[in-house]
Amino acid sequence: MTLRAERSGDAPPTRPADPAPQRPADLGLEQRIARFTAGFGERGGYRTPTEQERLAFVRAFAHLLDGDEEAARTGFAEIDFTLRTVTDAVGGRRYAEVADGVSESGHTGRGWGRVYVDLDRPARWSVQVPHPVADSRTELLGARVLRGAPGGVLVLAGAHRDAGEDGAADVAHRDDSVFHGVVEELARRNLPGVQLHGFADESFRGRDAVVSTGAGDSAVADAEQLTAALRRDGLAVCTAYSERCKLAGRENEQGRTAADRQSRFLHVELNKTLRGDDRGLDRAAAALTTLTDRWSRR
Repeated sequence: MTLRAERSGDAPPTRPADPAPQRPADLGLEQRIARFTAGFGERGGYRTPTEQERLAFVRAFAHLLDGDEEAARTGFAEIDFTLRTVTDAVGGRRYAEVADGVSESGHTGRGWGRVYVDLDRPARWSVQVPHPVADSRTELLGARVLRGAPGGVLVLAGAHRDAGEDGAADVAHRDDSVFHGVVEELARRNLPGVQLHGFADESFRGRDAVVSTGAGDSAVADAEQLTAALRRDGLAVCTAYSERCKLAGRENEQGRTAADRQSRFLHVELNKTLRGDDRGLDRAAAALTTLTDRWSRR
């Protein structure tokens, strides 16, 4: 039985486009994301995109990865999204930020999320955060993983998982979201990805993490590498790719898409204690970076 994650708030592509700088970033990447997600609530703030809106976003995103800045900017503007350059205060790496154009904070009734793309290296891998705030601090971990290795893409959901009607905002289990469309495009390009989740300690006592390849098995070697890194740090890991585990993510829609395309995908669950402070996030990010660093050099 798959337990629900915690609910208590708790050929390689060409170089991506380089959007023209606007004003210097006043916040680091992690702070920008924290401010964006701060207003997420369990009721309201999400609307399922129409098929035309979702496809328009994905087309613009594909232009961004292909290096066609003008087409990307135009495509995003047609659905009221902006494309800007932000510079991370840690390390100084530049990222393209795709954000809702209504306001700097991005708090709108649509809740379609954000995407960050490394501008200094071609896209090689992704880190995905489908349940920000609901799986507490996974959004901050996503930022730390992104900055840990070059060539990354961060796909960040734009609402609490319970914000939509009938589970519509639970993007890990939907194939009609902007989030899914972006991850599907990355899988089409055969970019490996890791998706971050969180669970309450009591949901799986005695385990700090669950590492799974989701519905497929193309990323078993990657899962073994990540497991080894986590265990070297003294963390207790359930290896869903080789044993029965709770929270294995077999029904995850992005994992199913990756399996269909034989693209590498990891579903990683981390307990609340590990995510509870900066030291824990750093430990998790360091282990994940051993994997993304190798992906960046493929």
